[in-house]
Formats: sequence, structure tokens, C-alpha cells
Amino acid sequence: MNQRTLSNPIKAKGIGLHTGHESVMTLRPAPENTGIVFRRVDCDPQIEFKVSPEIVGETTLCTTIVQKLADKPVKIATIEHLMSALAGIGIDNVFIDISSDEVPIMDGSSSHFIFLLQSAGVKIQGAPKKFVRILHKVRVENDKGGWAEFAPHEGYRLNFSIDFEHPAFQQTAEKMTLDFSATSYFKEVSRARTFGFMKDMETLRARNLGLGASLKNAIGLDDEGVMNDEGLRNKDEFVRHKILDAVGDLYMLGHPIIGEFTAHKSGHALNNQLLRALMSQPDAYEVVTYGETRPPVQYGSSKVLL
Repeated sequence: MNQRTLSNPIKAKGIGLHTGHESVMTLRPAPENTGIVFRRVDCDPQIEFKVSPEIVGETTLCTTIVQKLADKPVKIATIEHLMSALAGIGIDNVFIDISSDEVPIMDGSSSHFIFLLQSAGVKIQGAPKKFVRILHKVRVENDKGGWAEFAPHEGYRLNFSIDFEHPAFQQTAEKMTLDFSATSYFKEVSRARTFGFMKDMETLRARNLGLGASLKNAIGLDDEGVMNDEGLRNKDEFVRHKILDAVGDLYMLGHPIIGEFTAHKSGHALNNQLLRALMSQPDAYEVVTYGETRPPVQYGSSKVLL
């Protein structure tokens, strides 16, 4: 299995979930071993952000990458859904040019990004694909009962459980396991939307968060249940979206994972802390390629359809 990039550039436009700013985003092919590189093209000169766990600077309600310049920090917020789509299709190398400080939210899931990537086409490159293999258990916890851990596994499995005190969550499954492949990702989690509570909106907007949120790009929850007229896309859409987020957050490693991820009440902060804990323990992982051997994580053909 070799590295992948796009066959052609492709453009999208939309508003940011938190800033409300309109962004034009262009995804471009990149050479082998480039990695995933965001570029703020509205800055002069443009500023590059090569994804890694260390470049994540903020994790309140989204994953935000930050470059700390002398005069002020430059940010790109809410990258996790696009990163999740890149992981789902197995894109290793891509330039992401963006004209503002937040990735467009689209419909709140990763399905629009999957469509964009497939429309651009996938190009198989000459260099072997690199994987991060987990060699022993690594775990992080917070003081709110949340935790996340990696463990060895011959494949890529994600287990996630949530626990919200709200009527809507009592009517839906709060645990899910995903044995990752392109097909399972597309079918099981790519259409799951982000969600938020109306009781929090006033506080969030006072902090300049959620300024672009609407029932067109998120599941809204009032005191009684789901506010969206169409309801949920899956009865367990909430936990599916948490797995979608985790797939994107964990792809900040820049390579697919061979191992098992298990989390309870985790979010962007704990997901990133887990990556940093892993990177701080060189004996806990290795970077591997497979040559002619079939790897334990599959992405299917370059023309997989939703």
C-alpha cells in the first residue's frame, strides 16, 4: 500500500461553526512525504501549518491549530471533520489552502468533505504508506471522569462511550465500536453531525463561539430533545459523531494508526493529550511500512462511493 494524494485541486466555500466567518478552501495535490499542510493564504506571506499533535493550540469545542508569531497567534479552527475525512479516504499528502481562520462546517459531519475528496480523485503515489503501530498501552485521564487510551491491536479499532444527562441521550445507544476501514467509516460515521445544547448558546456566543451554528449544520438540543425537524440520521448519531471527531483528532499524527483506541467521555483535549503522551514514549510506538505485504488497515479502491 502506497501513499495517496489528490488527482486534482478542488474548492469549497462555507461558514465557520464558531467564528461565523466565510472561508474559501482549496485542496491541492502534494508530493510524496509532504504530509497534511494547511496554509492561511489570506496572510502575507502565507502561513503554513503541518499537522502534528504539537501544533494543536486550542481544544475548546473543536480542534484548533496555532502558529505563534511575534505579533499575534494565527489560527485555523475546527479542522477535525476535514481531518476525519482525510483519514477515512487515506490521504497522506495534501495542501489545504484556506482564506480565513476556520474550516467551513458544511453540514456538521464529514460527508461533504468525503464527496469533495472523491470528486477530486485519489492518486496513488510511489512511496510506501507509513503507519504508527502501537506497541504498549498509553492512557490519559481528566478530573471529570474522562479517559482515553491506546493499546496494541492488529488493525485499527475505536471504542467510544458517552454519558450526557439529557433526555435525548437516554433514547440512544451511548457506546460504539468501529473496526476501521474506508467502507466502515463511510457507512457508520461519516454522516454523523456535531451537536450542541441551546442552554449553552448564550454563554458560548459571549465567548465568540458558535456564531455560525444553526440547525442546518448541527443537531440542536433543547431541554426536551432534538430540535431538528428531520430528527437524527441514526438512533446513535451522538456517539457516532464522537468517533468521527476522534478519527480526525488522532490523524493529527500524520499517519494511520495500527492499534486500538478506547475512550470514555473524551473530547478534543483528551484526544490530543493522548497523542502527546504517545509521542513522549518512544518505546510505545513504531513507524512501519508494509511493502508488498497486505497491511491490517484497508482503504479500498480510490473510487469508493458513499
